[in-house]
Amino acid sequence: MNLPFHSFEPTFFAGLLDDPLLWLRVRPWGRSLLVDCGQLQHLAKRVVRSLDAVFVSHAHMDHFMGMDCLVRQVHVAPRPLAVFGPPGLAERLAHKLAGYDWNLCEEHWCTLRLTEVHPDRLEHFEYRGAKGFACQRLGSSPRDDAVIYANRYLQVEAALCDHRLPVLALRLAERPSFAVDRERLAAAGLAPGSWLQELKGLFSRGKLAGATLEVPRLGDEAPAATQIDAADLYRIIAARREPASIGYLTDVGFTEENRVVARRLLSGVTLLVCECAFLAAEREKARASWHLCSTDLNRLLADLQPQYVLPMHLSKGYLRRTGQLYDELQPPTGTTVLRLPDHVAPRPLLPWEVPQPGENR
Repeated sequence: MNLPFHSFEPTFFAGLLDDPLLWLRVRPWGRSLLVDCGQLQHLAKRVVRSLDAVFVSHAHMDHFMGMDCLVRQVHVAPRPLAVFGPPGLAERLAHKLAGYDWNLCEEHWCTLRLTEVHPDRLEHFEYRGAKGFACQRLGSSPRDDAVIYANRYLQVEAALCDHRLPVLALRLAERPSFAVDRERLAAAGLAPGSWLQELKGLFSRGKLAGATLEVPRLGDEAPAATQIDAADLYRIIAARREPASIGYLTDVGFTEENRVVARRLLSGVTLLVCECAFLAAEREKARASWHLCSTDLNRLLADLQPQYVLPMHLSKGYLRRTGQLYDELQPPTGTTVLRLPDHVAPRPLLPWEVPQPGENR
């Protein structure tokens, strides 16, 4: 299935019952993001080494235990790695890293730069590999909006939900791509030409502001070039389309407060990746553990109206009846449900499957 993304290439590296693991390659950038960090030993090293940032929803084991494996793969690389998480994650990461000996660390080793997302501020920390990954607090900055991470290709917005502890909900959105509406171009009386490539280059480099272009007008036999401000010109002829986005929501109680947060952050996302831990008959288990059941997800889908939804993180107690989840989902018109296999990671080896010393297989 071809999802309507321009630059995003998402892969869910987990099955319906596995620890959540959303990998997002940003095609024109050549780098990747990781959302949640459960078991990830089945990821190829080149996948892990392509990461620029990791977003941890919360520090429960099934969302955070893979950080050890991740650090194992990247710690000798010189490129820094950004980590984002809820309040308290800095201390937990410090304890995790302090559980290992780093007596052979070298100057070129990786630096982890962690940002804790609080309601009113961002707290910044650094763990330098050259210093044995000791935690150093760098200070804080105010939160003026929901954006916690951005570059020329995308931005990531975050909000805190309640799971009897703070949990990050995320919206990852593509930056608007260069697109010209030919009808608007003609309505403005402008003739297409090589100047469109110049305009695209300015857009791609973020240099529209302050630049001018010579643009010919339609109908002139020998049109004199018209000097037009590049930013104004693009506003006039740009195609109007909403950038594609991915919403990520997991381990939240079905409370009105969490629904308000979800509506504010995730309404209208292209793809909603959302937990559904229980079937409808076990609604009380969902309430007791602050998770969602299938009827809760149905109500959220009615609230958010995504184009696609990927239900995930189903309780392992449903191993032999996972199909019931899809039977119980009732998405609104216009929302397509995507299905996951039960498991993606290879099963554990049995003793007799392990080659013995000197044995050729």
